[in-house]
Amino acid sequence: GRTTRERVSEVGRATETIEETAELVTAAGGTGIAVPADHLEPDQVKALIARVDRDHGRLDVLVNSVWGGDHLLEFDTALWDLDLADGLRMLRLGVESHLVTSHYALPLLIRRPGGLVVEMTDGTAAFNRTYRGNLCFDLTKNAAHRVAFGLAAELKKYGGTAVSLTPGFLRSEEMLDHFGVTEETWRDAVAQEPHFAVAESPLLVGRGVAALAADADKARWSGRSLSSGQLAKEYDFNDADGSRPDGFGYFEEVVLGGKEGSPEDYR
Repeated sequence: GRTTRERVSEVGRATETIEETAELVTAAGGTGIAVPADHLEPDQVKALIARVDRDHGRLDVLVNSVWGGDHLLEFDTALWDLDLADGLRMLRLGVESHLVTSHYALPLLIRRPGGLVVEMTDGTAAFNRTYRGNLCFDLTKNAAHRVAFGLAAELKKYGGTAVSLTPGFLRSEEMLDHFGVTEETWRDAVAQEPHFAVAESPLLVGRGVAALAADADKARWSGRSLSSGQLAKEYDFNDADGSRPDGFGYFEEVVLGGKEGSPEDYR
């Protein structure tokens, strides 16, 4: 993470710091440790992994969720009309950073069989067959599926698993701000965007990662594109409010597939 209480990243969201995230982890019963690192700087990533090795001696789960490119997006703009620097920056943020991180982290992860790599993205492989409206964004979010596919092949002989994973319509802090609502009032945004009725909290996809990590038979998923809603059904868990939203089931079947249904049918 690049935003700390002392320094704000290019994303510009000073209220979301790695220290706060670590405190939330600890408050939930874990042990959160905040370490600033720019994952486009190999030396910083190398030092981070060395610290994990020194302090803990093992790495069981790597979740590659580095992004931070939403502020660079120009949807429905042809490649030749895009700001080229912004487009290339998105690719660096969402693809190169993942490769740098895995390069240094995977030698530690493969010391023990059963390791898990999760490539976080936006959209399942099936959903992303539909063009995402910006070529650099489209490439970035589809790359995760191929990275997981390739790492699955490379990790197999070490007993490791790699998957790509997407949340559904995510009620992130940034998305809530976009609609002018809070987590408590999020349904007020449905009037602006009816599909938001299928939205989920970040907890759902987190529970999906935890379920995968705890599954002794997780290798059956290796190389596949997964969604939070799909994993919630498979592993029988719910979102914070007790519902079980399946955002990409809804988008693939109803919005794109023409099936009769409403967002509430997918909760």
